[in-house]
Amino acid sequence: MKPHSKRSQFLLALGMVLGLALALSSILQPGSSSRGALPEGVAAVVNDREISEESFESTVRALAADSNSPIGQAERNHVLDRLIEEELLVQRAVELDLAVKDKSIRNRLVSAMIETIVTGVDQQAFSDEEVEAFFLKNRDFFSGAGRMSVRSIRFSASNDRSDPEALVSAREASARLRQGENIEAVAEILSASPSPSMPEGLLPPAKVREYLGPTPTKAALGLNAGEVSDPIRVASAYFVLQMVARTPPFSPSLSTVELQVRAEMRKRAGDEQLKAYLNMLRNRAEIRLPLPESS
Repeated sequence: MKPHSKRSQFLLALGMVLGLALALSSILQPGSSSRGALPEGVAAVVNDREISEESFESTVRALAADSNSPIGQAERNHVLDRLIEEELLVQRAVELDLAVKDKSIRNRLVSAMIETIVTGVDQQAFSDEEVEAFFLKNRDFFSGAGRMSVRSIRFSASNDRSDPEALVSAREASARLRQGENIEAVAEILSASPSPSMPEGLLPPAKVREYLGPTPTKAALGLNAGEVSDPIRVASAYFVLQMVARTPPFSPSLSTVELQVRAEMRKRAGDEQLKAYLNMLRNRAEIRLPLPESS
């Protein structure tokens, strides 16, 4: 659904919802409304907060786009009433301090602020020279890590085997595999724990990580085809890896990753813009922290 369609439907329904809510509420005090001259470009004033003519007319146009009937004065009055009620709800939310008390509202406000701060970065244009310079400086970022086929044996410390005993078994497994013994036979002889079962064939590092976890995957990236790792400690277990095959890392040309390069440039520009804005907020804020604990 289009954004203007969502808002117009919300405004049309809001009157009925508010009518029921206000009728049932006993905590709201009677208010007042009056008519008189308004500043130029202002459609209404609600508790000293102005609703601009631009916002009003924009909402009228959104309603007209979704309506099969002409928009007359009655409809315009209806739209203005909904905008006033919307403003009343926003002001009441501020009075109730919902930005502090309601986690979901707080998160949406933070997201909206970040979006506002980095507005325009997505449309930022970079020259071909800037893109090429950025690519050359960050070539490793856009390079692929290649693919790998890796097998593993896992030795866990348990009631039947202490941590030192698991390490001894893992070291023996490394030695046996380096001598050319079959990995399934080694696992059976040394009573290895069940190891993650990975798909056959060459896999990207991200997929290997899903099965082995970050630490063994990092170790695997340091192995060449045919090599066997030393025992790798992960929590209460030791992994031994055997690299069956792998393809070398590759460095793409700029033409094949230009869209990715430009997207990364915009992302980093947005990060820098947000960082600068947060520094400005910190510099003008009074932030109190507890004294450091004495050692």
